[in-house]
Amino acid sequence: MSKNIITGNTEASWKQILSQSITRPDSLPASFEIDGAGLSEVTARYPMLVNPYYLGLIRQKGDAIYRQCIPDMREITNQAGLEDPLNEEGLSPVPGLTHRYPDRVLFLISSRCAMYCRFCNRKRKVGRASMVTRETIREGLSYIQSNKEIRDVLLSGGDPLLLGNKELFGILNELRNMTHVEIIRIGTRVPCTLPQRVTPRLTNILKKFHPLYINTHFNHPREITPEAGLACRRLVDAGIPLGCQTVLLKGVNDDMATMKNLMRKLLTIRVRPYYLFQADLAKGTSHFWTPLSQGLKIISGLQGHTSGLCVPHFAIDLPGGGGKVPLLPEYVMETKEDGLLIKNYLGEEYRYSIQETE
Repeated sequence: MSKNIITGNTEASWKQILSQSITRPDSLPASFEIDGAGLSEVTARYPMLVNPYYLGLIRQKGDAIYRQCIPDMREITNQAGLEDPLNEEGLSPVPGLTHRYPDRVLFLISSRCAMYCRFCNRKRKVGRASMVTRETIREGLSYIQSNKEIRDVLLSGGDPLLLGNKELFGILNELRNMTHVEIIRIGTRVPCTLPQRVTPRLTNILKKFHPLYINTHFNHPREITPEAGLACRRLVDAGIPLGCQTVLLKGVNDDMATMKNLMRKLLTIRVRPYYLFQADLAKGTSHFWTPLSQGLKIISGLQGHTSGLCVPHFAIDLPGGGGKVPLLPEYVMETKEDGLLIKNYLGEEYRYSIQETE
């Protein structure tokens, strides 16, 4: 494929890149020396899709980019975890919509992604057409319209930005016409995995629906390319705040140097680190799981050693649908009536006195 197609930003170029995605293990580069027959068993259960742009970020077999997108036999040989770790189905009043919190809903509007992440917590359903249909979208919109307590809608999938412009506009327009919906959010990995999708035409559509927020998803510094930077710049210049929801992944980013580099680079492309997530306990992903202590260690290592803008919230999305819970390193060493003993980022202890006033 020509460089012009990979770096282009027209409607035709991103669709052409996506159309040339690899969906079969035996179509991967010979240099990977993979077991095509064995991995075909994996992809029969958990679909594979890697577009040429993201594939081109791999430097060698087994590196941080490779691990995120190339199937692994451990996905089917290790059965630890849960099919639906966040109980999304149990909290779905209508198919494709999860109503976990009183004032907001998660609304799936696409079954496709530009790259199928091997650690995805929805890998049980992503890549299957039945995941999202016109009927589920219609039912979801009807549910939101009839529930006036819903003020915040998070569009997800799959990847919402893989919808066509006309279809995406239609959904956003219906939501914006609901007077009780104050905030619309989009969860998308497109700025990372297929930044060519973020065209001027797309940003011109999105900016019509403010207040609109986008949380994207970068896991490794090498994903922050000139193309990704351009995509993020276009979104921010359209007035859309960008946050990043990084997942802590064994063998990808579970060390201090990689995470610090990633968080710093995110700020250079005007993306604010938002969450660092403990990987969800989805079946077929256990080879990515890390100890909770590692996430706390990384947050502690970021705090004070780089700008506060670089420090995300470390959070667990509780199994069974309990919701997100932030975790913090221990800084308060002792609590007394007259004050606190606090440890700073260097491990030094300070007494903070509390004096009551009348």
